[in-house]
Amino acid sequence: MTAALRMLAYGMSADSLDEYVRIGEATTIECVKRFCQGVVEIFGPEYLRSPNAADISRLLRKANQRGFPGMLGSLDCMHWAWKNCPAAYHGMYTSYVHRPTIVLEAVASYDLWIWHAFFGMPGSNNDINVLDASNMFANLQEGCGPSVNYTIMGNHYNMGYYLADGIYPKWATIVQSISHPQELAHEFFAKKHESYRKDVERAFGVLQARFAIVRGPARFWHHEDLTFIMKACIILHNMIIEDERVDDNGLVAMASGNDDYDSLGTDGPVEVSRGPIYFDHFMATNRAIRDSNTHYALRRDIIAHLWTLHGQGVIE
Repeated sequence: MTAALRMLAYGMSADSLDEYVRIGEATTIECVKRFCQGVVEIFGPEYLRSPNAADISRLLRKANQRGFPGMLGSLDCMHWAWKNCPAAYHGMYTSYVHRPTIVLEAVASYDLWIWHAFFGMPGSNNDINVLDASNMFANLQEGCGPSVNYTIMGNHYNMGYYLADGIYPKWATIVQSISHPQELAHEFFAKKHESYRKDVERAFGVLQARFAIVRGPARFWHHEDLTFIMKACIILHNMIIEDERVDDNGLVAMASGNDDYDSLGTDGPVEVSRGPIYFDHFMATNRAIRDSNTHYALRRDIIAHLWTLHGQGVIE
């Protein structure tokens, strides 16, 4: 375990640990593989899960304080360079940086907790291709996720949304900024949007700072090993976030047996629908998610809501 943690945290090569822990290079590599696989299998269901009802209520409460009712987090992708990518895969995995990479799609909240992690797409894919291949909205399409209901400027919405940059499609569940704002309200919205969208960028930075193995080029040969390493680092990252969580008063709330994300108080119950999945309902939900008219209407309401709060002095 010592060898595995040193490789994950410091990005050290396997043969550099032989003098420190007195084990060989092959044994160190095997320790890293088994450690990461064990972490994912044991702690993955808890620390790689989707938000539950209590999490949704807490995220919505914080989003409302920020002036973005209904926001569940921010969405973006990160590339991890693959140094030992097999030559036969170079064309498929070579990205915009002209070297093989593997893409991580993630959603992070205000406290840098990574709620969604989809890893493994070749680096030649852009963010749109990765979104189409991921299971990010699978629970929403199947109708088995927590319901999200909120009202902005008198208009009711029943799907949460994520902040993203301009490359993502105009979907009802994705809110983008305004690249060239011409009005004061649009300029204020763009400023707040770009500020809160940085949550996922900050999460990527903290993840790479804590685990140098995902900051430098990957030196493993097999794609499956890299998947376990990335997921294990995200799980350990979320464990640290849980242990050093900061409450609304700015105080560090150390995690204990009775203090975890599942036991936080909520403003009210959030019901989860788990009825049978029908094809017509699935297609209707899929069309609702990809509805561009709802996207523009939601963004207009958020702009008006933010500008109203700014005029009242609630948000500066």
